[in-house]
This record gives sequence, C-alpha cells and structure tokens, in this order.
Amino acid sequence: MTTTRLGWFARLKQRLRHPIGPARVLRRLQEEVMAAYTYMPATLAGNMAAMLVVTYLFWRLAPRPVMLCWLGLFAIMWLIRLSMKLRFKHMVMRDLQDWLRWRVYWNLGSLSAGLVWGLTAWVFFPLGGGIQQTGLIVIVYTFAVVVVPVLASRPRVYLSFVALCFVPLLTRIIMEGHQYSYELAAILLLSLSMTVLLSRNYREALERVFELKERTDELLAQLRVEKQAAEEARRVAEVASRAKTQFFAAASHDLRQPLHAMGLFAEALRQKTHDGEVAQLVNSINSSVDALDGLFCELLDISRLDTGVVTVSLQHFEVSDIFRKLRLNFEPMAFEKGLALRLRGERQVVHADPLLVERILRNLVSNAIRYTQDGTVLVSARKRANMVLLQVWDTGLGIDEAEQKRIFEEFYQIPREEAETAEQRKGLGLGLSIVQRLSQMMKAPLAMRSRKGHGTVFSLCLPLGRVVAAPPQVYPRARQPGLTLEGKVILILEDESAVRSGLEVLLRGWGASVLSFDGLPVLMGWLASSAVPRPDLLIVDYRLDSGATGVEGIDAVRSHLHARIPAIVVTGSSMLHQEKEAQEHDFHLLIKPVVPNKLRAMIGFKLGVGAKARSPVA
Repeated sequence: MTTTRLGWFARLKQRLRHPIGPARVLRRLQEEVMAAYTYMPATLAGNMAAMLVVTYLFWRLAPRPVMLCWLGLFAIMWLIRLSMKLRFKHMVMRDLQDWLRWRVYWNLGSLSAGLVWGLTAWVFFPLGGGIQQTGLIVIVYTFAVVVVPVLASRPRVYLSFVALCFVPLLTRIIMEGHQYSYELAAILLLSLSMTVLLSRNYREALERVFELKERTDELLAQLRVEKQAAEEARRVAEVASRAKTQFFAAASHDLRQPLHAMGLFAEALRQKTHDGEVAQLVNSINSSVDALDGLFCELLDISRLDTGVVTVSLQHFEVSDIFRKLRLNFEPMAFEKGLALRLRGERQVVHADPLLVERILRNLVSNAIRYTQDGTVLVSARKRANMVLLQVWDTGLGIDEAEQKRIFEEFYQIPREEAETAEQRKGLGLGLSIVQRLSQMMKAPLAMRSRKGHGTVFSLCLPLGRVVAAPPQVYPRARQPGLTLEGKVILILEDESAVRSGLEVLLRGWGASVLSFDGLPVLMGWLASSAVPRPDLLIVDYRLDSGATGVEGIDAVRSHLHARIPAIVVTGSSMLHQEKEAQEHDFHLLIKPVVPNKLRAMIGFKLGVGAKARSPVA
C-alpha cells in the first residue's frame, strides 16, 4: 500500500506544470481533500434527489425485486459515503499518508457512485418509455457535469466516473437498433466530449488558481517576515534613540557641572586681580564655556526632536513674556559686542506654543548677534490681517544666495571667505534646522530674506490670538553689569562642592552674604535651629543627592519663613521638562553652565521684581 501511495505522489509531481517542493504538494493535496469532503453533503443530497426521481419514474414499471435490490444497493453506497464524511470530520491528519488515504477513500466512493448510476441506466433504461428514458439520461448527464468542480483536478478518476455512468447507458441506447437510438447516442457522445473538455479547462484554471494562491501565500509569508524585521529594526532604532537621548542628557548634566564651576571660578579670579592678561584669560574661558553650552543645547534639542518627546501645546499669550526673557538673556551679550538689541510689538497676542516660539526666537537672536559686528538686532511683532508676523532683523554679514537653500540642513555651516571670529565658529550647524522643525511642528510658515553684506531677516507667521485678561505686571529692564549685592543675603543649596565653592566666592565678590548648604538634610537641620536669618534670594541646584530636588528646599524655606522668597533653580539637564513645575513653585530656571554675566543679570532681575516674577524660564 505504501509503494502505491508514493508512486501516486511521484505521478502527481510529474503532472504539475512546474517543479514544486513536497510542502507545496502537501498543501495542494490538503486543499483538494478538504474541498472534496466539504462538497460531500451536496453530493449526497444530489444522489438522494436523483434516487427519488428514478424511484418515481420506474416504481410501476420495474419488477418489485429489481427495484428493491437497486434501492438496497443505493442505500449501502449512500450510507458508506455518509459515514466517510462523518469520520473525516473528526479525523486528525498527522502526515502525508493520512491525506493520501482519505483521498483514495473519496475516489473509491465517487467510483462506486458512478458504478451505481451506470447500473441504474443499464437496468432501468429498457423498462421505460420516452419520459422515463429522458429523465434517466438527464440524471446521468447531470452527474457528469456537477462532479467537474470536485473531480476535475483528478482527470483519471473523472474519466473513470464518466465511463462508469455513460458506457452502460450508451450501450443500452445503441442496443435498441433503430435510427433514433443511433442519433441519440451520437448526441450524447458529443455532449460528453464537450463536458470532458470543460473539465480539462476547469482543471487548468484551477491549477492557475492554486499557483496564484501559493504565490500569494509566499508573498504574505515574506511580508510577515519583512514586517517582523521592520518592527524589530524599529524597536532597535527606538532603543538606540532613547539610549542616545539618555546619553546626551547624562553627558550634558555631568559635563555641565565642571564647566559651570569653571566659569564661576574664572569670574572670581577676575575679581581678585587687575592684571590685564588674567582678565583676557578669563574672557577666553568664559567664551569657551559659553560655546560648549551652545553645543549642548543644540545636540539636546535635535535629540528631543528625533525621539518625538517635543509636543505642541497651543495657547493664547502675549509675546511680551518671550521678549522680556530675550532681553534678559541677550542684552548683556549684545551690549558686550556694542550692538543695540531692540524689541518692538510686545503687546501682540498670538495663538501658538510659547515654549517652541521662545526656542525659535532664541536660536534666531543668538545667530543674529553672533554674525553681526556693528549695528542693530531687531525683534519685532506686527499684526498682518488675522496673523502676527514675528521677525528677527540684523545688520550682519548676510547670506549668499547660493547658500540660502541649504542653511536649514542639519550640520550645514556656511563657508565664509573672510576670517571668522571665535564666536562665529561656535555651533554644529543645527540651530536653523531646529528652528525649521519647530516651526513645522506648529504649522507656522517660516521665511528668510538676506543680502550679502546687508544683513538678514527671518520671519515666522503665527495665528492672531485672543487677549487674555490678566493683572498688570511691571517688569523693569534688566540691570547692566555693575550690580552690587551689598547687604543682600543669598542662600545656596548645591551638592557639588566645586560649584558651591565657585558660587560662594563669586557672590561674596559681588558683596553678598552667603548661606551655603551641601544637601537637603543639612538645610532642614539649619531651619530647625532657633535663629534663622531671612535670605533675600535662593539659588539651588535641581538635582540633589538621594533623589531630592532643590524645589523641595525652596518649599521648605518658604514654608518655614512664611515668605515668598525669590528663587533661582540651576540645573545641568534641559531634558526634565521643568517649565510647568517652575510655574507652580514660582522660580526661574537657568541651565548649566551659567556664565557669570547671565547669573548676575538674573540675580538683578529677581531682586528687582521679587516674588512678582511669574515666568519660569530665563
């Protein structure tokens, strides 16, 4: 039996149009057998209907023993095929041999049905008249047609079934020996030939369907593999992106600490000596610290944009808040270069994300001051219909027309023919790329015009906002360098000894009295003592030992003294999203490394407005 089945398997492979593997042969075999047994209820119903018609036509014409024997034979065939269907329904196929065995059972069942109907034609055709013979011919021919969908894929079985059904019928017709019987036999042979041709065409079409289905299955399997590979690559990329962001954040925090301390010590050194060479060295140190700070900010910004952690939060706000912080941060820088920083239109109201708008303007103003040697940097806000046009003008070097298309590319820096200053060589070429990506996130059009040697203007178009009622605020202009802190008490909470020492030396050099603490437990112990002087300003580090934060220290001092003491939080990381926390706890935020003139400007600002200050970022 095994040899016979394997021989059929080999013949099956030879009959297929293209060489295929055993797995595909098995799939085809499974589909054929499943289709055959799925079709079996309809086959059994058709056989039962045909049996009832034959019984009706020949019940009175056929001898009773003949009719009963025929009904018994039909019942045996029908019940055997029904039991095959029921058994197959509960069978568990383990291998190719099981599928082959059940296909043989189906073939034998089909051939037995063909034998029964051929015997029916042989026995009953001579017994009837015109209507009975016509009915018998229609029944037999109908079976030859309706089995095409099931047996067309097995041509030998189909031809054997047709022969078993039609040969006895044709023989009986020819045996009648008159002209009409010969003509009828010829017509039946022609019809049978067309039916066989139909089965062949159906088999070829079915073969193409099988091939298309197999190709589709292969493509789906390939697609699943590629999709899985893409998902894995995406997960790896996300992990790498998160790792990159975490690395930048950690590196930023760890590297900003010594840079911050370096700047503080350098400024303290300047105050201890009047030597011009020392002052020049201090300026160089501060310039290098400031340049590194810019690099850190650009890398962190582009990393945050790449990882998708930057989101847009639209609100109505006056640009005066942003203008005030721009003045606070960039006026000392412009003053040092002999430039005029002018801000116009601060009462305009826009509907946008204030943090993203501020970041865009910071990048543009920083570039404008960097590349302008003489003249003015103007930041303006003007109403245009239902929009507000924010512009940053400078009278600097300008950008050549050939370079204007590339200035928003990442890491692209304009080649300069003339000698560049150290300040102009700062950066990685990411600032304008960040500006463009932030404007695209807000769907705010960004434009640029420039003439070589005449300056540049960048324009950001934002929707006009609604005026939000708020109590009037008075924000005095930041003081210029020359601040004195005589009589002021400043509390420092910093766990980095180098940074803490640098702050102490610097603040005392400016005339302030300093209360210094290296951790939250020490501060809490000091607050628990009997005599606690009230400080005028708190300068705290955000991240302290043991998971504590400087914000906890601010809240503890304010709660103990029952006063809204002005506070500045200095942090080495810009990835913490502390803006909302700054609003809630009323403090200003400075990102390390903080150059002394920026710290001095912030201290002057805080001591000038005290607890009324409400904007979180400077």
